[in-house]
Amino acid sequence: MNRIASAIALSLLLATTPAFADGDNVSKVNGSITAESGKQYGDLSTVNGSIRLQDGSRSTGADTVNGSIRAGDGIESGGLSTVNGSIRVGTQAKVDGNVGTVNGSIFIDRGGIVDGNIETVNGAIGLVATTVEGNVETVAGDVTIGIGSRVTGHIKVIKPTANWLPISVGNKRPPRIVIGPDAVVEGDLVFEREVVLYVHQTARTGTVTGATPIPYDTPRAPSQ
Repeated sequence: MNRIASAIALSLLLATTPAFADGDNVSKVNGSITAESGKQYGDLSTVNGSIRLQDGSRSTGADTVNGSIRAGDGIESGGLSTVNGSIRVGTQAKVDGNVGTVNGSIFIDRGGIVDGNIETVNGAIGLVATTVEGNVETVAGDVTIGIGSRVTGHIKVIKPTANWLPISVGNKRPPRIVIGPDAVVEGDLVFEREVVLYVHQTARTGTVTGATPIPYDTPRAPSQ
């Protein structure tokens, strides 16, 4: 969860720094940021505001504390990080770094490539035909490794401890983990807390620890 810790540190740094635009870098304390379609940017960072990467835009990274990140189709970026907000990425996107949030969901659409880890604390993770060259980790969120997706590392659901304070873990029910049709998880599936795990009969995974897989052969996993 190093990316999440970095995002929290970012809030402390920017809170004492005036807003400025230095070349292609854009940094604010209050306000949203938009990376325009087809343009190249450096780092995009804000404390209180959302970040939008329009279709085909490029940046070296995007970080916010209180706000969502919305990335369109065909974007290229370094890591994407927020503390209180969701992250949604369109089709054919390339992210060269980690994607992480504390309170919010993460969704990456078809053809995405993430060269790093995907991490949440309270929030669902959803992938469709996406490749993750790293790990997928959560504490209380549902995880769907959707049709045709590939994770080269592990999937891990972490047991919350007192060390998480002051971060609260809100989901009391067991997280729902779905490994969909033709999905591949090359690493192990490690569950430190109770989960409900569905694995499609066409999917491939590493060793499962801490849960008993429930096989299914329909386009969608059964409802809990």
